[in-house]
Amino acid sequence: MDRGWAARYDPRMLSQEEADAYRREGFVTPDYRLPESWLEAVREAHSRLVTRHPEFGDYCSAVLAYDTWFLNVARIPEILEMVSDVLGDDVALWNSSFFAKPASVGTRTPWHQDGEYWPIDPLATCTVWIAIDASTTENGCLRVIPGSHRSRRLARHNENPGEGLSLNLELDGDEFDESEAHDIVLEAGQVSLHDVYLFHGSEPNQSNRPRRAMTLRYMPTTSVYRHDTPTRISQAGPLAMSERTVYLMRGVDRSGDNDFRMRR
Repeated sequence: MDRGWAARYDPRMLSQEEADAYRREGFVTPDYRLPESWLEAVREAHSRLVTRHPEFGDYCSAVLAYDTWFLNVARIPEILEMVSDVLGDDVALWNSSFFAKPASVGTRTPWHQDGEYWPIDPLATCTVWIAIDASTTENGCLRVIPGSHRSRRLARHNENPGEGLSLNLELDGDEFDESEAHDIVLEAGQVSLHDVYLFHGSEPNQSNRPRRAMTLRYMPTTSVYRHDTPTRISQAGPLAMSERTVYLMRGVDRSGDNDFRMRR
């Protein structure tokens, strides 16, 4: 952990308590809600995407490759402020995904750490998870192991080739106690933020309601997105990790080694 962080903290969107919770637990559900107008716009954009690409009716790992309209969500000032509160003022967006989980259809996301999949050096990302519909235990909400990020290491993952999974790598069961899991239940428009090392997953949607969610992946520009580094993930769609476009969203490139598409 960065012991100097507290002294540098300058509150903006997140309260001191929320920022402390993010550092302590590895996730936080801030006192913020995406306006209904934005939710409707995201739903319409997702419908357009699925109309053009029906293969993404359940899961799209890289929506920006197919529709850069979703960058508008990533640029919402309040979201950028919350991310800057935990990552600093120099921030890049390297990915956005859409987890649709249709009623009675959605896949299971096995327990994992995001950093096991990503070619980022040094490893650092804050994921903003946006509930486009209400996210409940019944329809497959995000589940986390509070505090599992604190060691700042990648735990053992095993390949799982089973069907009905959104990812092919799963945390070794000896690495954690699932009885400690916390369900992040959100109303439509609420968001959660979580750390790159946090243990998390989700169950299938067993309800008669969809559970649409959008994620935004931000990294500090002190890290570098390594386009030439192979990863263990099996690709969900044609876009490999090495082909992800990285967008500078705020500030400057502190590493001096990133290949950014500048914000517009």
